[in-house]
Amino acid sequence: MRVQHVELEYVHQVWPIVEPLIRRGIERRDSPGDYSLEEMRTMVAMGHWMMVVSLQDDGLINGVALVNYVNRPTSRVAFITFISGKGIATKETFGLLANVLKAFGATTIEAAVVGSRERLWRRLGLVEKYRIVETKL
Repeated sequence: MRVQHVELEYVHQVWPIVEPLIRRGIERRDSPGDYSLEEMRTMVAMGHWMMVVSLQDDGLINGVALVNYVNRPTSRVAFITFISGKGIATKETFGLLANVLKAFGATTIEAAVVGSRERLWRRLGLVEKYRIVETKL
């Protein structure tokens, strides 16, 4: 099992492979979400978000994470904006994912979570920092 980022130059080649994973993740969301499939693709293609994939031993992609980096005064946060697939957030691969994010300067990993995703992240050792709520105006 490997976890690696996708260079911006290859995003359009990899997108058709990860799109079904992302689509399934969108369909399983516990809430409506902030981004559509096309908006996610745009954020990745423009370089605002980084794509990270997990690969099986045979080289097939089985997970994808979309990551936005935020610089704060005392930390560089890898904010996971979307994650989907069986191979990207397991006890086996979380350390590999963390190593990739560290290679891009991350000192902290964060994600906004609800429902089943919250349980997933807790199993991987992330603890609740705060909850985000909203209202539409």
